[in-house]
Amino acid sequence: MSQSSGASKPSSVNSNPPGGFFGWFDRVVVPPMQRFGELPAMLAIRDALPWSLIGLGAGLGLFFLASFHDGPAMPFAKRYAAALLPGFGLMSVTLAAILPFKLGLRLRLNPALLVGMTMAAFFLSPPTARIVDFTTYLRAIGASGLFLAIVIALAAAGLCLLLQTTLRQAQGGKIAAVIIVGGAWFAFTHHLSLSDAVLAMLRPLAFLGDTYLALILITVVETLLWTGGVHGPALLAGIITPVYLVLQQQNTAAYYDHAPLPHIVVTSLFLFVFPGGAGATLPLVGMLLFSRVERLRKVARYTLLPSIFNINEPLLFGLPIALNPFLAVPFVVAPAVLATVTFAAVKWGLVSAPAFYYPSSIPSLLSTYLATLDWRAVLLVSVNIAIAGAIYFPFLRAYERHEMQA
Repeated sequence: MSQSSGASKPSSVNSNPPGGFFGWFDRVVVPPMQRFGELPAMLAIRDALPWSLIGLGAGLGLFFLASFHDGPAMPFAKRYAAALLPGFGLMSVTLAAILPFKLGLRLRLNPALLVGMTMAAFFLSPPTARIVDFTTYLRAIGASGLFLAIVIALAAAGLCLLLQTTLRQAQGGKIAAVIIVGGAWFAFTHHLSLSDAVLAMLRPLAFLGDTYLALILITVVETLLWTGGVHGPALLAGIITPVYLVLQQQNTAAYYDHAPLPHIVVTSLFLFVFPGGAGATLPLVGMLLFSRVERLRKVARYTLLPSIFNINEPLLFGLPIALNPFLAVPFVVAPAVLATVTFAAVKWGLVSAPAFYYPSSIPSLLSTYLATLDWRAVLLVSVNIAIAGAIYFPFLRAYERHEMQA
């Protein structure tokens, strides 16, 4: 992403990298993580996941409308929950089609062959739960479908690459297809479910993911990467998103079954942690509107509307925050504090755990209420915005003095 004219302004803030811990992190930690994020498989997963949200959106719309057959008086939350579970299943099916296509392009494999073998193996790996129609299939596959699609697509691409190093390209791809689809068919006919196996492997991962330590690590690493100019959410998406969407699905299923919600740390919990986008920058934009520096006021006016919808890349590069020693500290510390406050509030029962998935592009005050159906969620995210503002305030004042002297 190119920097704006504000970001390219000659300044000691932009030309000198931060020292201390942030400088060490940028020099030692960021380069290997960036190389990992640029692996073809990680790039393909990162490219495919946003496109798979089309399947989720289509599933939500389709099954939400279909729920009216169960009666027009059904509450909105129950209707949404009934649509969300098969919607996640359709998202998984979409990912099983798009991810192998992206892998084929990245790895210079036959995309059509890779899509065909992945989709065949995916549909031959249903859960052992009783399937009576396509809707129940989608609802059953939703809990493990994202990981199942990723595992099969990566296995198919890896086998193709392995065989093509020893055989001719066409032969290697065909043999890989026979092995992948034949193995899935063998498992299917012998009542062995790869979907259930993937779900079993996810259980310990879910346990590790639903902890305060995991929440803090994700929050801090994501913001630290941004301070080095690396898009933290994009880099971590291929690893983090499937895990927490699975936990989110389990919360939705529990709500649908009138059972206690099993998880605190789910996708929608991050709506409380990042109001305004990565770094919890919404209050920063509000304060910049009244800055004593004309350039900073101008940046705030241009970035206010996107920030309300939690899109803050224009702010991060226009201010800038990346490689900015004045704002790097609150950019990392504020979300970590908000993550702590939010986890404690949900853990102690002051606010309900998020039951539903809502995209981060919905303004925070609305999305947090919809995700929890708890009015106290609005109060919590409002308190979080105030806390983040208090953390940013002294650093912003120091940055203003620097700008006025430059």
